[in-house]
Amino acid sequence: MRSPSNPALKALSAAALACAALLAQPSQAALFGDDEARKAILDLRQKVDANAQRQIDEDRRAAEELAQLRRSLLELQAQIETLRADQASLRGQNEQLARDVSELQRRQKDIAQGVDERLRQFEPVKVTVDGREFQADPAEKKDFEAALGQFRQGAFAQAQTGFAEFIRRYPQSGYLPTALFWLGNAQYATRDYKEAVANFRSLLAVASDHPRAPEAALSIANCQTELKDSKSAKKTLEDLIKVYPQSEAAAAARERLARLK
Repeated sequence: MRSPSNPALKALSAAALACAALLAQPSQAALFGDDEARKAILDLRQKVDANAQRQIDEDRRAAEELAQLRRSLLELQAQIETLRADQASLRGQNEQLARDVSELQRRQKDIAQGVDERLRQFEPVKVTVDGREFQADPAEKKDFEAALGQFRQGAFAQAQTGFAEFIRRYPQSGYLPTALFWLGNAQYATRDYKEAVANFRSLLAVASDHPRAPEAALSIANCQTELKDSKSAKKTLEDLIKVYPQSEAAAAARERLARLK
């Protein structure tokens, strides 16, 4: 049989054994009075009861501590779950934020590209006309080419209007000498010889060294011939030969002078 493990049971067992020993030895029990024996038993019982109560108190405290520990563990677990949920929520928010930032960056890039494209529509571009290179606004280039296109299509009246409007709108344009040249030619084609002469002379005044200048001088002589002003035409041809002796227009001027004589 296993010995009791509980201290209270051990104390009771010890008391029982002590009582049994007293009863089993009548010769020795005679040495003690009934009061002393009763007192000894009471003392033992009080000790046993005190030990038992102390054990009960300790067990109760242990149980309370265990219960408190369990509650603390449950609370800690709940906090951990809450933190996990918060972390998952933050992770989701961060992912959404990252997507939003990426979308904003894409839109910003698209807007920047759109702005750059619009700005390029207004930025000057390098053009070369009649062997001369200069900067021109896109709208300026477009208007000049539109008027020239009308001339090449034979729409001389429309071309005349287009070039006249171009000169009015862009008086400082690098296209100006060429625009004056083609305006004069459009006017010549519509038999507006006096205006044609005025515009050819304007070309010579603003750009006497322009590649079209010799042709403009020859065109002035042509207009004067159409106006039956042979004297002025002859003078214009002679001046052309003096000023631009190596030009093709000068060679043509020499032939015409020979015919006029």
